[in-house]
Formats: sequence, C-alpha cells, structure tokens
Amino acid sequence: MADGARTRSEPPRGDAPLKALPAELLDRLRPFLDEITEEVVRTIGVEIAEYARPMDETYKHVINRGVGQALEGFLARLSGSRTDWEDVRATYQRIGRGEAEEGRSLDSFQAALRIGARVTWRRVCELVEVHRLPPDVLIAFGETVFLHLDEMAAATAGGYTEARLHAAGELQQRRGRLIDLLTADPAVSPEAIADLARTVQWPLPRDIAVVVTELTEESGSVRPIVPPEFLARFDGQPGIIVVPDPQGPGRERAIAGALRGLRAAVGPTVALDAGARSLRWALDALDLARRGVLPGTGLVRCADHLATLLLFRDEELVDALARQYLGPLDAVRPPQRERLAETLLCWLSCARNASEVAQRLAVHPQTVRYRLRQLEEVFGDQLRDPTVQFEMQIALRTLRLRPSPE
Repeated sequence: MADGARTRSEPPRGDAPLKALPAELLDRLRPFLDEITEEVVRTIGVEIAEYARPMDETYKHVINRGVGQALEGFLARLSGSRTDWEDVRATYQRIGRGEAEEGRSLDSFQAALRIGARVTWRRVCELVEVHRLPPDVLIAFGETVFLHLDEMAAATAGGYTEARLHAAGELQQRRGRLIDLLTADPAVSPEAIADLARTVQWPLPRDIAVVVTELTEESGSVRPIVPPEFLARFDGQPGIIVVPDPQGPGRERAIAGALRGLRAAVGPTVALDAGARSLRWALDALDLARRGVLPGTGLVRCADHLATLLLFRDEELVDALARQYLGPLDAVRPPQRERLAETLLCWLSCARNASEVAQRLAVHPQTVRYRLRQLEEVFGDQLRDPTVQFEMQIALRTLRLRPSPE
C-alpha cells in the first residue's frame, strides 16, 4: 500500500505513540471506566452551565452515553483493534449535528472534550503512582489522549458544519419562496405571506420596495452583502432584493452600500400585496439603464424617472404615435430633419416662445423663426392643435431619449 493510503477501518491520523504503551495498560484502565465516565459527566455539569440539567433524565442519559462512547473509542484505540473509524467518526458527527440543532456553539462541546481528557489524564497519573509506569509510557499516553481529542473535535465540527449549512440552505430556500409570494402576480393571500414570513422569522413590514441588480461575470463571484432584514436572491439573473419599510431611516444608504459598483434599479414603495408592480417597474428601469436611456451605472430609482418609464412602457404605441404625427418630417433631408425635430420639441416645451427657444438652442432668433416657418410648411394647421402638440411632444421626447444606433 502506498504511503498515505489507508483502509476504511483505519483512523485518519497515525497512532505511532501507541507502540510505546504496554499491553497491560488497557487492563489497568478498564475497571475504572464507569468511575471515570461518572466523574467526567459530573465535572461537565459543574463547569459548563449549558450541560447542567439535573431534572432532565433523558438528557443525562444522552450525556452519559456520549461520554461512555468517547472513552470506549479511546480504549479501543489503546487495544490496537481495527475498529472501523467510519463508525467512530459517525458517532461524533451525530453529536456535532445535535449541538447545531440545539442551537449551541461548539465552544461548550470543545470544553466538554477537554474536561474528558483532563479527568482521564488525572486518573492515569494516579495509576502512575500506584503501578509506577515509566515516564516514556506516560508521555506516549498523553500524546494518544490528545490525538483522540483532536479527531473527536474534527469529526464533531464536521457534523456541526454540515447541520448548520443544511439549516442555512433550508432557510434560504424559504426566504426565496417568500420573495416569490411577495412579487406574485396576481397577489397571494396575506395569510400565506404571514405564515411563511413567520417560519423565516421575517417581521412583516407595512410596505416594501423591490430592487433588481445586474450580476455580470465580473461581479458573479462577489454577491452583494445585504442587511439581514432584507430578503435577497442572487441565484438567477437579475438578482432580486426585497427591502422592508424602504422609507425608513438609513434604508436608502443601506441599499446603495450593498449594491456599490453594480447596475441596479429600485422599484417604487408599495404595499405588501403589490410587490409585483414594484418588481415590474424596477425591471423596466434596469432594462432602460442597460440600453442607455436611463443612467447606465449605479442605482436607478424609479421614482426619479416616472415619465420616462411611462413613455417606454409600450414603445410600439409611441412609434405609431410618431408615424401619425411626425411622418411629414420623413420628407425632409436627414441633417435638416434632426434640426427641425429639435427645434419643434424645444418650441413645444417653451410654450411656443421663439426667444426662449433661441436661448436654449444657442442660435440666433432669426434662425429659430426661419425653422418655424419651415415647420409650418411641413405640418400646416396641425401645429395649432393643442392635442396634436401634446402628442407630438410625447413622440419627440421618446425618440430623443433613445440612444443613437451604432
């Protein structure tokens, strides 16, 4: 067998110190096993408050059994038997999972392990006085105790971590499901939202806002870190964040801080049963930012761009409006067409004041008057119809916001 290879029954670390231990040491220790177990359990109950449950007989039985298994495993190691290490490790992994399910940290269990090692070591020292064990045997025994302690701790930590990750995964799945309920269209019942929110310990807010963020390949390995009261899901494109009570103090700063460097959009503040609308507006705003219609970097707030969102809600309808009311401009040559369209939009925006148009466009007033005469020739009496003026302005503003084709 190659160096470093091991059979399934062998423990994961070397047992070289065992070679220095006399075969009769196991026989000397075994009669004291129950006594050592009792002392370890008693000391653990005294020194670690979390394990002190004098009235809980079931729990006391579990603790006794756990300590007994640890000592039996240690004696099996001293005997040199080929005990299946996977079974031994499985025992400690179960203990680790139990600690996680009890809601404790591993600090208490690690302390309990050290107590077990300390009590066992003290009893062996007493044997040294009685049976005069040589110092090299005592040293080898100490190394074996700490080797066994390390392996118990590692196996327990593995089970603990596995249980915590499993619990975290289940919690994240439920929080993701809650995002689905909050943004469902049509809206789900308030009772369904309240029930699921209770299971993930998410206090129901009065209102919410939905944030969407573009996760690029460059940012894919670094997910936004959001406050724990936010609901977030970054396993798809775009990432989604539900912000409770978005008008609360510090909320806007928290959102901006979490999304620093990412293109994102925050939808309007809505009631709990209207999350779909906040999500829809945020998605529209993110798409417009991606296209260059809205600011392309940082956080875009839908509340700052309501008119633009309205104009781009149905672009085919706006195109039809442009064809109906701006069609006559197609007969004008391109360079002149752009100048006339710009002048027409400015004239409509300035309440048809030629002097103000000249100032805004930074051209001579005579140039403006010349262009307005051209526009009258193109559009005729339509320019004096208030309804046509309004719809022309809508079409012109939308066309102006669109990025120029490459």
